[in-house]
Amino acid sequence: MYKTFMDRVVYLLDVDNTLLDNDAVTADLRQHLADAFGAEVQQRYWDIFEELRAREGYADYLGALQQFRIEHPADPQLLSMSLYLLDYPFQQRLYPNAFEVLTSLGRLGTCVILSDGDAVFQPRKVDRSGLWRAVDGRVLIYIHKEQMLGDVERHFPADRYVVIDDKLRLLTAIKQVWGPRVTTVFVRQGHYALDPNVTREYPAADATIDRIADLIDRRL
Repeated sequence: MYKTFMDRVVYLLDVDNTLLDNDAVTADLRQHLADAFGAEVQQRYWDIFEELRAREGYADYLGALQQFRIEHPADPQLLSMSLYLLDYPFQQRLYPNAFEVLTSLGRLGTCVILSDGDAVFQPRKVDRSGLWRAVDGRVLIYIHKEQMLGDVERHFPADRYVVIDDKLRLLTAIKQVWGPRVTTVFVRQGHYALDPNVTREYPAADATIDRIADLIDRRL
C-alpha cells in the first residue's frame, strides 16, 4: 500500500480543522439532533461524546451514538442519526483551496494524511471528503498520532518531515520526538487553534499560518 523508498520531504497533514472545517460539521450535527430529537436528546448525546473524548483521547461520534443507543434501546429513530453521520457531505466542508494545497505541496514532496480518530467514522470522513483520493490512499489514522511516529517513519521514511496541524499540543509533542528533522506548521483554524487559553500553554510552531490556503506555493 505504501512506498518503501526514502522520500526527501514528507508533508503530514491533519484533517479536522486543518483541511476540513470540522467545527461546521459539529454545528450541523448539533442542529440535526435538536431538530429531529429535541434539545434534551441533543445535550445527552454531547455529554456522552465529551465523556468518551476525555477517556479515549479522540472524538468518537459513532461510539457516542452507540453508548446513547444503550441508554435508549427501544428508539428506532436513533438509526437515522448514524445514517446522517455516514452520509454527511464532507466535501462541502473542505476549507477553500484544500485540494490546491495538496497539489502544490505534492510538487515538493509526498503528501500524507495523518489524523486521529476512530476506525470507522474518521476513514469515512477522509474518503467522502475526497481527501483519500487526493493523496492516492496515503492515509494514516491513529488513536494518538504523536505516539505513533515510529510507525509513520516505517510507512513513509523521509529525510525531513513537515507536520501541518491546528493543535499546538500535538505539534509540540512531535517536535520533541523528531527535533530538527521536522518543521511544524500551526494552522490557526478552528476552536482549538483560536482559543488563547489553549495556545498559550505551548511554544510557537516553526511556522504559523492563518488558513490552509496560505500554503499554496509556499516553501517550508
